Amino acid sequence: MTIVKTIDELENHYGVPGEASLIKVTDRLTPAYRDIVEKSCFCTLTTAGPEGLDCSPRGDAGPVVRIKDPRTLQMPDRRGNNRIDSLRNIIRDSRVSLMFMIPGWDNVLRINGQAVISVDPALLASFEKEGEHPRSVIEITTNEVYFQCARAIMRADLWNPDKQVTKNDVPPPGQIIQEIRDSFDGKTYDSEWLDRAKGTMW
Repeated sequence: MTIVKTIDELENHYGVPGEASLIKVTDRLTPAYRDIVEKSCFCTLTTAGPEGLDCSPRGDAGPVVRIKDPRTLQMPDRRGNNRIDSLRNIIRDSRVSLMFMIPGWDNVLRINGQAVISVDPALLASFEKEGEHPRSVIEITTNEVYFQCARAIMRADLWNPDKQVTKNDVPPPGQIIQEIRDSFDGKTYDSEWLDRAKGTMW
C-alpha cells in the first residue's frame, strides 16, 4: 500500500483544480445561494469536539434554516433524543459545516462557518410549530458558501424512485439496539415508534 503523507504529494497526485471549483466560493449567500437554502428542508450539521467529529441530520417542514441576513443563518433545534452531541461540540468549538440537499437536485450546497447557541425566548417563540418551541436556536455566521459538483449524487442515482428501499429492506432501530443490548425489547420499541414520533415531532 502506498500512503500519501504530504500536501505536496497529494496535490501532485490530483493536479490543479478547475477554475469553477474555486471561484464559486463566497463568504455569504448570493441571490442564487439564498434561493437554494430557502428550498432546502434537509441538511447535515457537522461539528467538532474533544472526542472527535459529529454529523447530525437536520430537517424541518419548510426551510431547515432561516436566513437572518446574507451571512447569518438560524437553525431551530427541534425535539430529539436529548443527546445534544452537536450542541456540546459548538459550546467547545464553534466551527460548523452544513450540507444542504434538495430532493431531485443533483448538487448540494455546502456552508462552513461559526456557530453560537441562543435560548432567547422571543427567538424560540418565532420558530413555534404546533404550539411547541425549539429548545434552542443555532445561529451560524458563514465563512464559506459553495455548491458541490453533482457527480456524487449522479453516481449514487440517489433520487431514482426505483432504487428506494422499503422499511423491510433495512434493520429497524429496535432490532439494531437489541443486537447491542440483548435485554432491550426491540419489537415493542419498533411497534410503538411511529405513534411516539408523531406525538413528539416538534
